[in-house]
Amino acid sequence: MTILNDQRVIAIEEHYYDETVVEHYTGIDRSTGGFVRGALFEVGEKRIQSLDEAGIDVQVLSHGAPSTQRLDAATGIPLAKAANDRLREVCDAYPDRLMGFAQLPTADPVAAADELSRSVNELGFKGAMIHGLIGDQRLFPDNEMFWPIFARAQELGVPIYLHPANIHPAVAKAYLNDYASEYPGLMNAGWGFTMETATIGIRMVLSRVFERYPDLQIVLGHLGETLPFLMWRIDLALNRPGNDGVAFRDVFTSNFHITTSGFFSDPAMLCCIQEMGADRILFAIDYPFVPNEPGPMWMERLMLNATDKDKILHGNAEKLLGI
Repeated sequence: MTILNDQRVIAIEEHYYDETVVEHYTGIDRSTGGFVRGALFEVGEKRIQSLDEAGIDVQVLSHGAPSTQRLDAATGIPLAKAANDRLREVCDAYPDRLMGFAQLPTADPVAAADELSRSVNELGFKGAMIHGLIGDQRLFPDNEMFWPIFARAQELGVPIYLHPANIHPAVAKAYLNDYASEYPGLMNAGWGFTMETATIGIRMVLSRVFERYPDLQIVLGHLGETLPFLMWRIDLALNRPGNDGVAFRDVFTSNFHITTSGFFSDPAMLCCIQEMGADRILFAIDYPFVPNEPGPMWMERLMLNATDKDKILHGNAEKLLGI
């Protein structure tokens, strides 16, 4: 089915919208989706046709940001459950082509952990995605109140995908607003998403959550949000005199996976392979924010041995997600 010499292709950061969830978006989140908003709602034959044309065998669907991360518990718990049930119906319509990551009602971490269990055990989902900072307080996911989610993910043997959302408004105002009207992409994929999500990744390590849950696996998209490139320097700085010291490099290369979502660069990929190893990199497109076609074409021409291509295109996803 694929253009890659009959190679199986699994793409694991592929987004959609649930109409009921999106109705609850407020403020800047209401404009999320932008020019691809229509494609986010399409989870039927047109999406499957696009997969066929690009040579992608499986999409793992995840709701677009911010999902249910901004909602209070009273709203978020029933909304996440109902949306996950509807995603199961979407996947059931194309069982060999579509799979899912759960939405979690993070305002109530225990309920979120329970919904993760239900989504994995009853709905067959492959893990969950959490988008950006959480709630009106914009709490970081490393906050210990959210650790029941990570404990449950370790227990279930599924990953948590930490994905960007619209960044903290105070940070946007201080760092980026000067150029936002001329270059709105700076607020999101051009820099804002990376800045905040890389910070989330670093804080996860500093929180020592992986000492409590050593088998917990985290996924970061966009080739690791710059962290593979910066890993050596971060590790050096955090272990200089005056710091408590943390084995940042060891933790990152043992507890994190990264994906190619929206980042089809030969030099960046080679850096990630050298720093992370091919076993920790998974293929993704970031559809529909990025078209399906360029990803497989890039992997086809990428100067990389067949064994590592196998791992990145499908083998690592099959292992991590139990596909």
